[in-house]
Amino acid sequence: MLVFTAQIVAIFSVLLLGLGFLKSDPKAASARMSFLLSLCIVSYLLVSMSLSSIPAPFRLDPGAWWLLLVLASTATPGVFMLYCFYYFEDHGKPARSLLALLFFGLSLTLVSFQFPAVYSWLASVAGEGVATGVLQTLPNLIQLLFAALAMYWVARGWREDLVESRRLLRSIVVSIQSVVILVVLLMENYVMVNAQEQYGLLRNIIHYVISIFSFGALLAVLNFNYGSVEKVLNKVVSTEDDHSIDEALASEVVKLNRVLKQDKIYREHGLTIAKLAAVLELPEYRLRALINKHLDYRNFNALLHEYRIEDACQMLTQAGDKHLPILTIALTVGYQSITPFNNAFKQLKGVTPTEFRKREH
Repeated sequence: MLVFTAQIVAIFSVLLLGLGFLKSDPKAASARMSFLLSLCIVSYLLVSMSLSSIPAPFRLDPGAWWLLLVLASTATPGVFMLYCFYYFEDHGKPARSLLALLFFGLSLTLVSFQFPAVYSWLASVAGEGVATGVLQTLPNLIQLLFAALAMYWVARGWREDLVESRRLLRSIVVSIQSVVILVVLLMENYVMVNAQEQYGLLRNIIHYVISIFSFGALLAVLNFNYGSVEKVLNKVVSTEDDHSIDEALASEVVKLNRVLKQDKIYREHGLTIAKLAAVLELPEYRLRALINKHLDYRNFNALLHEYRIEDACQMLTQAGDKHLPILTIALTVGYQSITPFNNAFKQLKGVTPTEFRKREH
């Protein structure tokens, strides 16, 4: 009964979280992925509630929906990976190879559950080990890869993230969610398969963990949206128009613009938000809010790229610098090698630095 209650709590908490994120910004890919992720997690819980290890009075019978629930459950790490990408990566789209890998893993799961004859045929042709590796081990490894990529995108760019709410989400909610998914995958695929006597206990532990995390995350998000954190952030930097900015804040904005546009501090190699805050003699959290609210950047690296590329464009179009090597220009504006410079230039201008120079001359 306790396990069943924990599962019901987890299902409702996860659905409310997904609906909450979807309602906050229905057009955002990250919000849609969040809702899709909640459906995948619910599917996982429903599949778990239909297993033979569950006592009969509390066991569900999904019927014709069983295969769909299994596929949705299997897709959880992949959907979570996509959610993390869309939420934390401000530019670009996930590689098509990752999407293809997601569908490939789901196809293997479908074949494994729906067409057992394929396993028998593959075992007869290539051996039992190959059949097990292709239809069982390989999908598990794909899921672990997705979970690891999700954790990577959560961690990458945390220092440069200027959106305070997103930084908190990284550290409080999504980081824990990443660990939970990774731990569940490891337990199900590598621990529980060899622990038949403790299988029911381990399964119950997983349900308790998911339930506690889901309900806790729901409370954290509700408190974050309506509690004191939001009020504190609003006090850090005013969100009103420029006419209502107080004198101290206006002075900080002017100083920030000066070091960027006149002093060209962005040319400093390895410049970080912490170093810039030290130059401006501002707390780091306040500088993040200044750049985010008044310069409209969500990521510190995005600010650096834009200022550096605009600086490079001026050098590329000046007649006196037309024979200056591209590498020299890249190093001058703050890059430490040619590759990130070329990538940033192509992303912002749509052409390479060499093509841009030819077009302008």
